[in-house]
Amino acid sequence: MVHGSPVDASGPHIPLYTEDFAADPHRVYRDMRRRFGSLAPVELSPGVPATLVIGYHTAVRILNDPEHFPADPRMWQRGIPDDCPVLPMMEYRPNPLRTVGNDRLRYRSAAVSAIGGVDMHELHAVIEEISISLINSFCVDGHCDVVGQYASPLIFAVLNSMLGCPPELGHRAARGLAAMFDTVGAAEGNAAQADALLELARLKRVQPGSDITSRLVRHHAQLTDEETRQQLALLYGAGTEPPQNLIANTLLLMLTDERFAATVLDGSLSTRDALDEVLFSDPPLANYCISYPRQPMLIDGIWLPAHQPVVISMAACNNDPAIKSGGLTDNRSHLAFGVGPHGCPARPVALLIVQDALDQLLDAIPEMELAVPASELRWRPGPFHRALVSLPVTFPESRPIRGGR
Repeated sequence: MVHGSPVDASGPHIPLYTEDFAADPHRVYRDMRRRFGSLAPVELSPGVPATLVIGYHTAVRILNDPEHFPADPRMWQRGIPDDCPVLPMMEYRPNPLRTVGNDRLRYRSAAVSAIGGVDMHELHAVIEEISISLINSFCVDGHCDVVGQYASPLIFAVLNSMLGCPPELGHRAARGLAAMFDTVGAAEGNAAQADALLELARLKRVQPGSDITSRLVRHHAQLTDEETRQQLALLYGAGTEPPQNLIANTLLLMLTDERFAATVLDGSLSTRDALDEVLFSDPPLANYCISYPRQPMLIDGIWLPAHQPVVISMAACNNDPAIKSGGLTDNRSHLAFGVGPHGCPARPVALLIVQDALDQLLDAIPEMELAVPASELRWRPGPFHRALVSLPVTFPESRPIRGGR
């Protein structure tokens, strides 16, 4: 039986931007699956409809078919007001995520080359130094907020180190990005981030170093300053919010799930096992990988209209009963980093940063406990991310670790 478009559905669209959705998205995904099957009608913000893909096999099909599901949003964007809160996360940008054909290949080759130049051994040392310094700032207190005092500043400092970004420019870019993810003050955040990253691109033209930004401006693709800024914006988007939220979400699992709570800290299960479980069950970038069909497409008996957003729910697809086996360890078939031509090229770097950050924290403070019941933790609203507002923990007071900076 063929059905009409989810975007044009006459019934209610499920809002993905509310506090209720943020509090328990998995309940909403289950309800969507029961009511709609693999494709559900949603709103990304008030008045912005989209199709959410919640079936794993359907998502893989779409992600591997850029010819019919390109990521260029310019036709859709024509009907979207400039003050739309999700526009900065979805609009056309000259980067590998929002272009097609030769443009995408050019931008992606520059990004892959720049990221590929990261020295993983040096990165490990940078993470260790920064993490020890941060742990020393709160270990004597016996309590901390893992998000605000550890995950966020650690990811910020590590990313700025990889990009060769001065802290002042990095702070401006990070504040702008957070507003874009939260879709609150998104337009202003987008502008603030753009200004900071354009300054960084121009700085590295005259003061190059051994960093990602310098490799971008030197790449044979001959990116302009504006094109370099756009690649940096993508790297900031992928390199700050998702990793910091992955640290917090993974630690939350370790502290609350009996499968891990009694085993991770005594060595029965590794940090990587917990990390893989979160990437599968509760990924930090929950809904993204957006495409805009060139023409009406019939998928799973549903017509998807041309030029309207099709959003992949990595969180819902990973939990699709059609593929969820219940296995815990070594199960890495998740979509958390995307698949196909737009798969994330920074996956090894991101995993190293998050795993090292968790290992450093757990090695230094193994007897950590939640400071509040898990039910009292709050999640940041927004259609794209899965992000805790804070993660307060307590632990026995301890002396500072040697090292750090």
